[in-house]
Amino acid sequence: MHHTLVPSDRVEHVCVFGRDGTKLGSIERLMLDKVSGTVAYAVIKTGGVLSSHHHYPVRWTALKFDPERQAFAAEVTLDDLRTGPSEFDGDEFDWGDRSHAYTHPNYWAV
Repeated sequence: MHHTLVPSDRVEHVCVFGRDGTKLGSIERLMLDKVSGTVAYAVIKTGGVLSSHHHYPVRWTALKFDPERQAFAAEVTLDDLRTGPSEFDGDEFDWGDRSHAYTHPNYWAV
């Protein structure tokens, strides 16, 4: 029997590929709206094993699961991600603060 529900810990660390087929990174965490109970966005961790990492938010609805790759696909590129909010390893970033508007459509809406 196949269903569409998945535990959050099985989504974390799953790869995310951009619209050009390039691996963007992996899902580091999901941000949940504690009032509505819905997933607002995923935080994507980019960077290699020995390099530093950047963390970028992508709207959950902008990610589509690809069963063939067992990964998520997004209509963004790494350059698109770089135009929005991010956290560098060790930075203090308030992932719950959505008070800033960003122009890219795959970020959260204010």
